[in-house]
Amino acid sequence: MLSRSILNASDWGKLQGKVAVVTGGGAGIGLMIAKGFAANGAKVYIADYRAEVAKKAARENGLTERVFSLSLCSLHMDVTSKDSIANAAKVIAKTDGKLDILVNNAGVPGPTSAYLAGISPPEDETISKLLFRDHDFKSWTDVFAVNTFGPFFVTTGFLPLLEAASRTRYPIEGETSSVINISSAAGSLKSGMTAIPYGTTKAALEHLTTVMAAEFSKNRIPVRVNGIAPGIFVTEMNPQATELAKVPLPGAINPAPLKRPGRDHEIAAAAIFLSSSGGTFTNGITIRVDGGHNLVNP
Repeated sequence: MLSRSILNASDWGKLQGKVAVVTGGGAGIGLMIAKGFAANGAKVYIADYRAEVAKKAARENGLTERVFSLSLCSLHMDVTSKDSIANAAKVIAKTDGKLDILVNNAGVPGPTSAYLAGISPPEDETISKLLFRDHDFKSWTDVFAVNTFGPFFVTTGFLPLLEAASRTRYPIEGETSSVINISSAAGSLKSGMTAIPYGTTKAALEHLTTVMAAEFSKNRIPVRVNGIAPGIFVTEMNPQATELAKVPLPGAINPAPLKRPGRDHEIAAAAIFLSSSGGTFTNGITIRVDGGHNLVNP
């Protein structure tokens, strides 16, 4: 029979003693998750290729209510560089010797085609010609490098540290380290939402999440891999989310049922669940946190 204390979310959601890395954590959803981890006891490295952005985020958010000043640290890392990833892993290895939580959040929007949603339709041009003309291999490769290739190389680069953290807990508590890939609601929509490359990278990331979870399990690597697919949130990439949430997004049919953007704690809560003892029995899935947007947009 389970004790009441175990069923209390404040007990199973604790992250005390855990070390986390959040890529692209200097702003937006990454920062929301980083602050949520820190508020629940974790030491969090805000990893960003923009070193000053990471330092500023750690400095400005390290003294909030119930968050100790040393719980948010900055870490310079470029997710598209194996050397940068390896150097960042060395920093964690030297300082902490383990990594309990890795959030692959860094992402870029990539090229867009506004005319797919009837925005600024070109004169005397056809979409069939424009798609071939306006897109190029490099722009597609660049967005895949950050959104899909990056999570693979960051995860594998930090895997020894994730394993090290699991080995200390698994025999006793049955807990494993946690990797969370931040996908997008766009990854499962049938509309390109004017950004065909972006949604495609996120669909690929969700497949990668499943594959890594399966391969780690088959090879007895005690590291769980799950994903979160956010809908519309107010972020650096989407500062107008509050207004956009009230109307159909470009390329969509309906607005999300709640007609508001997601809130910080709503995305952080999903990440905390997957990273805590509450999520230990969850592996290889992607949780959609989009306010029901994809339910009303086939």
